Amino acid sequence: MKTASKILVLTAAALAAVILGIGVGSVFIPPGDVGTILICNLFGHPIPETIDPVYPGLVMNMRLPRVLMAFFTGAALSMSGTVMQSVLRNPLASPFSLGVSAGAGLGAALVMVLGISSGILGAFLLPAVSLAFALGTVILVVGFATRMDKNLSNTTIVLIGMVVSLFCNAIMSMLSTLSPINAQRISLWTLGSFSMKEWNQVFILAPVTVLGILFFLHYAREMDVMTFGEEQAQALGVDMKRMKWLLIGAVAVLTGTATAFVGIIGFVDLIAPHVVRRFFGASHRKVIPASALFGGTFMVLCDLASRTLTPPREIPIGSITALIGAPFFIYIYFAGRRR
Repeated sequence: MKTASKILVLTAAALAAVILGIGVGSVFIPPGDVGTILICNLFGHPIPETIDPVYPGLVMNMRLPRVLMAFFTGAALSMSGTVMQSVLRNPLASPFSLGVSAGAGLGAALVMVLGISSGILGAFLLPAVSLAFALGTVILVVGFATRMDKNLSNTTIVLIGMVVSLFCNAIMSMLSTLSPINAQRISLWTLGSFSMKEWNQVFILAPVTVLGILFFLHYAREMDVMTFGEEQAQALGVDMKRMKWLLIGAVAVLTGTATAFVGIIGFVDLIAPHVVRRFFGASHRKVIPASALFGGTFMVLCDLASRTLTPPREIPIGSITALIGAPFFIYIYFAGRRR
């Protein structure tokens, strides 16, 4: 099957997942009605009288923002995982290896425990602080790695990232212990959720994700070269230190933005790159958009499972992705050892 055909299949699967995610819930909305409501709202046409009057508000105000947040979060995390595995030349690498999740979690925990509020940022205060801490953690990791190793080797980056992550997690655990009232809230945030997401959040994450795709596609050739090793990449004229700073910085912004809004969701950035590379090869011009589509579709389906498996309660999305991702992680690890 040609690449264009594979992309079409992925796109069709993504659309089907979005329609399914919108229609399935405590109130089932037929796919035909979902499509009609979306088209009418898109082109400004009146909703037909044959459609239940409850459906349009349910679709446009509750389910569609949630599904789109899930899709763009999955796309952002999957692309970030693809880039990190290429930059660090490690099949088990992910953005969270840099301490993004730990930094974002620490920022969110501080806002919850200290009861910080802002009249200017309002509901965006927690995401803003969380994103700032996520970016600050990555800058700290890469800065330390640069001082310890002028060549900025991959091993140094991963090791310092792990140490900083453990340190941030330790502080977060202390905050949970010192503030039992907020302990459950912090715990739920670290497992991720798409509940009660609104359009204003979609309008921030969506353009950031699209810009991320364009940015990574611009440096697709450099990432292709980097997969052959640092010496070969330098011999072909790639400034490895500069490229690592650029790509890691972009990954931090992309992952930090998604994490700031929905909490910490793991394993998507590990699963998607491996599945996509199996069908699309190693070229990043193909792998980047394919990872975005696959990751978004996967996240929408995981979110659907999280809110329909045990109604009316909702399973944290991070638990669903971990149930799928943990066995996959073990498979990748032992498959690598056998090779």
